Amino acid sequence: MRLIAIPQAFRNVNRATEILSVLSKYGLADWIHRLNLDFAKGLFKDRDGEALAAHSREVRIRMAIEELGPTFIKLGQLLSTRPDVVGKRLASELGKLQSSTPADPPEVVHQIIEEELGQPTAEIFKEFHDTPLASASIGQVHRAVLSTGENVVVKVQHKDIAQLIRRDVDVMAGLAQLAEKIPELATYRPSATFAEFQRSLLRELDFGREERNLQQFAARLQSDPAVQIPEPYSELCTPRVLTMEELDGVKLDRIRQFSSEGFDLEKIARNGANLYLEMIFVDGFYHADPHPGNLVLLPGNVIGLLDFGMVGRIDEGLREEIEEMMMAIVQQDATHLGSVIMRVGDTPPDLDESALRADVADFVSHYAHRNVEKFDLASAFRDMTEMIFRYRIMLPPQLSILIRTLITLEGTAKLLSPNFSVAEVMRPFQRRAIMRRLSPARRLKKMRRVYMELEHLATVLPRRLMDLFEQVQTGQFDVNLEHRGLGPSVNRLVLGMLASALFLGSSLMLSRNVPPLIFHEPTMMGMHDISVFGLAGCVLSVLVSLRLMRAIGKSGHLDRKT
Repeated sequence: MRLIAIPQAFRNVNRATEILSVLSKYGLADWIHRLNLDFAKGLFKDRDGEALAAHSREVRIRMAIEELGPTFIKLGQLLSTRPDVVGKRLASELGKLQSSTPADPPEVVHQIIEEELGQPTAEIFKEFHDTPLASASIGQVHRAVLSTGENVVVKVQHKDIAQLIRRDVDVMAGLAQLAEKIPELATYRPSATFAEFQRSLLRELDFGREERNLQQFAARLQSDPAVQIPEPYSELCTPRVLTMEELDGVKLDRIRQFSSEGFDLEKIARNGANLYLEMIFVDGFYHADPHPGNLVLLPGNVIGLLDFGMVGRIDEGLREEIEEMMMAIVQQDATHLGSVIMRVGDTPPDLDESALRADVADFVSHYAHRNVEKFDLASAFRDMTEMIFRYRIMLPPQLSILIRTLITLEGTAKLLSPNFSVAEVMRPFQRRAIMRRLSPARRLKKMRRVYMELEHLATVLPRRLMDLFEQVQTGQFDVNLEHRGLGPSVNRLVLGMLASALFLGSSLMLSRNVPPLIFHEPTMMGMHDISVFGLAGCVLSVLVSLRLMRAIGKSGHLDRKT
């Protein structure tokens, strides 16, 4: 541990103790469940008084996260989007996590607004509703009316939530490093997963990022009459307060009230799917949380989008890989699809490529011949991520967010129109992607990029070679070698040499009768005048040799083929 981290560790010791006590409780419950110890199942109970050991492992993980508070709930929600990391069952269970948090009192909310905006609330707003519309883990939302008469919603960050989250993040970073050393947890790649979570969570703490997202989406979609983005009031926005236009409509999670509203649900579902697919496959920048609570229906079958804290971005390289995956599925090319998956994902060193290709072939044959109108996109993505999880392939975060967005989009579309198929709407985008990939313009663009890189290489290479030759000539050229996995082998080699030297030296001491001596009179075996140090050294060398043979036997036999 670095010296600079010691004070921070002491500041967080109480929270770390609290976290470890909760994890220990649920961990012991898991141990009792696996060993089926009936007499101990009632030792640990949940908040409703039910024995923890009676729940499945996935349920216990969700309950532990809920007990640990907002930061861990955010982590659980992130992991629910990564079935390739935690598996389909745990991801499905973590999807039940609710981020509702008790709201701050009105006086605290007013204080934060006045601190951030520099004016009393009464001067900024003609009306301000103290009862929040919702209270999530990061902030809470209030209705208000500006002094100029516009209806707005004001998102206010909870008091001290930034300090709480940063404290928990510090503790979780240490736990992630410990988890890397536990074989059962190492398969979840805790350090990499935590680094992704940390970036995502710290971005959510900055409401200025959400304001910029609102402005970007409004600029991109201003010509589309079927969608509306709430307008932010930049003069009333800070990193802790976000003021934006109120979209007065009906949320999709209140679908049962739609029958009397006169909406064309089939048209709305198709427009919404087209909107998202256009954002994903054309713009590469999309609203990444299309669940019913974030979508509002406005008069004229217009869709309003809410909550831009979570957005997805796809760069050109990843978009090309996704296009290749779609082409491989359409052409039923399982070999190429397997190659793309291994190229896009982070594969483990012991990956069984032949088994993966066989499973990919089964996946393609299972879904390739299905009728597009009845194609279940969500099931296809879940099966693919479950297959990827089995082989411990870790997908890029951008691709995981995209898969989760498409699954949520299909669920929301079926809520509007049960017979609607997102896969059917995707067909034109697939054709456009294939045509764009094969177009002469794209080939020319790629050739231009390759030419520019070669030109840069031609400019830089001579100078780099001159530097290399100068280092060789002046004797400053160094070759740094990094060994991986050689530590145990070197330790065993050194231990074997020491055991051999000890045995030889001890044998010489025995043969030369080096004092001090024991057994001056002949024993039953005829031995006498035996060197104490020689005998002790021989015994010690034999024990060391047996220990060395045991270590080699546990790691692999000497005659095993590599």
